[in-house]
Amino acid sequence: MSALALFGVSILASLMSSVVAARFLLWPRFQNMEPNRALTLLVAPHLFLRFIGLSFLVPGVVSPLLPAGFAIPAACGDFVAGVLAIVATLALVKPTSWATTSVWLFNIWGTADLLFGFYQGRQVGIQPGMLGATFFIVTALVPPLLVTHALIFRMLVRAKPQVKPIATNPKTRLNCKPGRGGSPAGFE
Repeated sequence: MSALALFGVSILASLMSSVVAARFLLWPRFQNMEPNRALTLLVAPHLFLRFIGLSFLVPGVVSPLLPAGFAIPAACGDFVAGVLAIVATLALVKPTSWATTSVWLFNIWGTADLLFGFYQGRQVGIQPGMLGATFFIVTALVPPLLVTHALIFRMLVRAKPQVKPIATNPKTRLNCKPGRGGSPAGFE
C-alpha cells in the first residue's frame, strides 16, 4: 500500500473511531449535562492540542519540503484557535454574557481552520513524508478535534436559554378564588 493510501486510511480510521466514541460514549452524557459544563468539556481539548500545530513551523520536525503555503496557515490557524479556546473556556467558566458568542466564534474558526488545512494540503500536494513528526497531528489529533467541533455545534444549536423558575412564596401567592362580591380574595 502506498504512503498516501496509508495516510488516508489512518485519517479515516481515526475519524470513524472518534465518531463512534462521540456517539456512544460522549453524547449520551452531554445530553443530560448543564450546557455550559458540556461545552466547557468539549472546548477543553482545544486548549492544549491546538498549540501543537505550531510544530508545522519547526525545522527538523517537518521536512524542508513541506510547503509554506500549508505550514504557515496551519500553524497560525491552530494558534488562533487555541487562543479562542482559552477565551471561550474562561467565558464559560465565569460565566459571562458573551460566553455563547465566544464559543460560536471559536467553533466556527476552529472548524474552518481544520477543514482549510485538509483543502490546502490537497492544493499544495502534500505527501505524508513531508509532515515528518506532524503526521500524527493530521492522523491522530485532527479527526477527534473535528468531531468535538461537530458536538459543540450540536450543543450550541440545541441549547435553550436557561430560565430559572420564579420561586413562589405561599404567603404572597395571589389567590384568585372569588370572594364576596365576585372579587378575588384579598382584593375586597
